[in-house]
Amino acid sequence: MKKTFPKILIAGPCSAESEAQVMTTATSLARHGITIFRAGIWKPRTRPGNFEGVGIDGLPWLQRVQRELGMKVIIEVGTPHHVEEALRAGIDMVWIGARTSANPFAVQAVAEALRGTDIPVLVKNPINPDPELWLGTLERFERQGITRMAAVLRGFSCYEKSIYRNPPLWDIALELRRRRPELPFICDPSHICGRRDLIEGVCLQAIDYGFDGLMIESHCNPDAAWSDAAQQLTPDALSTILSALPSPPYSPL
Repeated sequence: MKKTFPKILIAGPCSAESEAQVMTTATSLARHGITIFRAGIWKPRTRPGNFEGVGIDGLPWLQRVQRELGMKVIIEVGTPHHVEEALRAGIDMVWIGARTSANPFAVQAVAEALRGTDIPVLVKNPINPDPELWLGTLERFERQGITRMAAVLRGFSCYEKSIYRNPPLWDIALELRRRRPELPFICDPSHICGRRDLIEGVCLQAIDYGFDGLMIESHCNPDAAWSDAAQQLTPDALSTILSALPSPPYSPL
């Protein structure tokens, strides 16, 4: 396939941890030309007791990013309450995580909460490698009138040994794209890799496969991150990877 740089580039920390961490990271990313800032404020965790996000306390920090840096901001939502708070705070776009997209009841509830809005919705693949489930998640949002959507490949849970945290199983994403060619397709190499040293290679693979965008985790001090430390890049390291790729014609969703 022809190599073209992804048109959509989203970056930011796995989790919003403090106002200082959010602003320091966002400021550095803005300096490197990033215009869409991601940060999780609600974190679905496998077991209770782990850091599950700062919740609504993080929304004013993201509003500062919008106001002072002119960046768009995106967060994960998993319940109607999350949607309500995100809309009230003026969040620009939302993503549906892999755990949520595997649950049709949760997807339906979130989709209904978004009915009547024109906010872009990014749908990550479900954790299990089921293209019909991924497609069904997209369709549930469409049935509620959501017209601006994108599919995000973040890899799949797999018991087989792999160098990746969540093997990408590119064929599944390519099959979904064959069936829904009008949708933007974005690759999340951070969750695929689980290790920052593998991220550049997966970015290049995504470009080879014609993906429309990248969503990469970046933190001002990755080794001290409260979640997913091993897969996050500093803004400078992210910029180094991007500079090795063709000149990026960034565009909004």
